[in-house]
Amino acid sequence: MDAGRIGRRIGYWRDRRGFTQADFGRLMGQTKRWVQDLEGGKRQADPRLSVLMRAAEVLRIPLEQLLTDEPSSAVSANAPPIEATAVIDVLYRAVDEGLIPPQAEVRRRLAYCCEAFQACHYGALGRALPALVMSAQRAASAAGPDASEAHALLSRVLQLVASFLHKYGAATAVQAAVVADRALAAAERSGDPVTIGAASRRVAKSLAYQDRPGAAVDFALSSAQRLRQDLVSAGPLGLSTLGMLYLNAAIAASAQERSTQAVRRAERHIDEAAEVADQQGADLNEDWTAFGPTNVTLHRVDVLARFEDGWSALEAAGCLLSEAMGNLTRERHALHLITMARAQLLTRRKSDAAKSLIEAAKLAPEEVHGRQSTIDLVKDVVGATPVPSVELRALAEACGLRA
Repeated sequence: MDAGRIGRRIGYWRDRRGFTQADFGRLMGQTKRWVQDLEGGKRQADPRLSVLMRAAEVLRIPLEQLLTDEPSSAVSANAPPIEATAVIDVLYRAVDEGLIPPQAEVRRRLAYCCEAFQACHYGALGRALPALVMSAQRAASAAGPDASEAHALLSRVLQLVASFLHKYGAATAVQAAVVADRALAAAERSGDPVTIGAASRRVAKSLAYQDRPGAAVDFALSSAQRLRQDLVSAGPLGLSTLGMLYLNAAIAASAQERSTQAVRRAERHIDEAAEVADQQGADLNEDWTAFGPTNVTLHRVDVLARFEDGWSALEAAGCLLSEAMGNLTRERHALHLITMARAQLLTRRKSDAAKSLIEAAKLAPEEVHGRQSTIDLVKDVVGATPVPSVELRALAEACGLRA
């Protein structure tokens, strides 16, 4: 084994996880000097296989990432969480001939579920969605091919299902992609540009979750260009949809390999969304998007953090007004706190990162305890903290981690 190359890989991943050499040494049961020698390729007797296995465990990467520069071929074996199982099952169930509720009733139940989503009550949402999906499918099936309103309503329900499944990342990525495609097909049958635009951004997000960020960017932007005139004409509802397409493009762009050009492209899409938000004129929650100038800034912070530019992310967050933050939905606020924790860890502000995660967990427990990406972040913060506080330990235990 080439100790120098392995050492450089360890240094790369240690830095990406926000660990100092002292942090990493403590987690490895070694000194800072030992880490310096290891990363510099100066330890001739190391790295032994047992050392590399422990390093991979601490850094949360497959062992092969330390042995080769080739991308990992490891496939996630995560199973869908229990709260998503019934939702997934109903997607593959034939539409039965049960009672067809009035569209007004379906809309009322959809509004309840959207409120549950924005309040981060995912367990309750998982219990309510199967019946809602079946009701919407019955209504669309009975309405006939020209019943645009019924198909638009079905699309809205399926869009919510896609957003719900996106919460669980790779474990439900395939099912989310399937339902996003169905939502777009129903939207196209409705002929409503706003519904088509809203469904298109779920498809774009699904492409990103399938590790196809370039395709996600292209799809979001082409949809925005195709629908722009109709969306602008639709007023705040259409503008919110258009703005969110640009924000989806920016988030997908941030998943691409970091380069000056990639950062500029993502920032350009944020700027396009900002222009739409200025035209809209205020923070609104049209079609449950929470779109407006504040949400644009939140996405700007998120994109910078995803590009691992923690300092710039924190600087951008400084532009957020406390009043505007107080008006955010619980889901949007919690996601921002998690983003802040990631940026704070990148800038070695470990105690601040811990406070942000603890606050997010108090605000929206299911957004923290139930998402693997957030659990991994909690693990990183705990690992980087020499003496975790009682609250941080409690959070780790709630996430199923040892602290």
